[in-house]
Amino acid sequence: MTDEWTAELREAIAEAEALIADPPFEITEQERAEGYDYLAGSIRSSLQAAFDYDLVHPVLMNGTHQYARQGLDNPDAIYFNAYLDAGGTYEISGVRGSSVDLSFQVMDGNYTADGSPVSLASFDDRELDVAEDGSFSWRFGPELGLTKGTSVIIREVFNDWSNEQRGTIRIQRLDTAGVPRALLDREQVAKRYRVAAKALTGRIRTWFEFPKWFTYTEPVNTLTAPRSTPGGLVSQFSSLGHYDLTDDQALIVTVPVCDAAPYQAIQIGSKWYVSTDYEHYQSSLTGAQAQADPDGYFRYVISTRNPGIANWLDTTGHAAGVIMLRWQRVERPLTADDGPQVELVAFDDVAARLPYYPQNQVTAEQYAGRIAERQVGIARRMIS
Repeated sequence: MTDEWTAELREAIAEAEALIADPPFEITEQERAEGYDYLAGSIRSSLQAAFDYDLVHPVLMNGTHQYARQGLDNPDAIYFNAYLDAGGTYEISGVRGSSVDLSFQVMDGNYTADGSPVSLASFDDRELDVAEDGSFSWRFGPELGLTKGTSVIIREVFNDWSNEQRGTIRIQRLDTAGVPRALLDREQVAKRYRVAAKALTGRIRTWFEFPKWFTYTEPVNTLTAPRSTPGGLVSQFSSLGHYDLTDDQALIVTVPVCDAAPYQAIQIGSKWYVSTDYEHYQSSLTGAQAQADPDGYFRYVISTRNPGIANWLDTTGHAAGVIMLRWQRVERPLTADDGPQVELVAFDDVAARLPYYPQNQVTAEQYAGRIAERQVGIARRMIS
């Protein structure tokens, strides 16, 4: 009996494990271990998506976080999503927290190994009527062109991890309010295991392909000019690239402080196209966490060794990986002048290449304090 219920999921787990064991890129033993951790998070999220799936009474799911990473997930974001139905009428409501950005996107499907879904709606809370107490609501339905498979994604993004507060958000399908959820039966549960199986292998194959289209098309140790994020929000721009460094090299990324984007950040990712450990290492920096030089620029240093400066991005043992810069809640289209300049230098020359190096230095004790702040900041908003 058990075999009939879970057979496809167990087969999918074996297939996913084979994909992790032999990925389309070279990996170290550390990266292999991270791959199996990535597999565990993918199994977890696939089961969650399948068993929380309810078109009659949708719920907001948090399937992407530090224990279930995917798609170069943003270390500064809490992600929520829910599946929608063609004939449904919905209300998303809550109380706005103090995060730097709260955005909404309705998509006509999921990311797949063949491409990105189309956005049916994309906006941030500036387009909502938010009351003085922070409460808001948004009603929508068939007028957006909803179909079965449409989903809504909500991103709550934090610039200052230590001080910004989470809000509250919920979704309700209005035309089914008061209708009890159907009792479980054998076929429904068995189907959910099948859905989880399909989602698991699809998820891993998708994120093998995605960076080939947008990241690895660029020369190594470079970054693109800011552009609308592929498949992303209309109010978000991003710059993509990838690095490959020896222990004796460093990448200096210089980018203007952008007055048109209250959220500006940079992060490192692994070959699995996921965030690296941003809780216990400084592998990402927001504008609030980074140090701006007196001339109005952020100067980040990406290196395997610690150069002893505030804006070091720790590669966490990854000699090669991906880089992403984000600007959100933009007030105007960004241009190349808003974007990064990249310089590959010898690690021993980092100090000479930073015009404000004396002001950039941090001691080992100060750096440890920065890590402690990150750990507390993640704990304050953690959902797992």
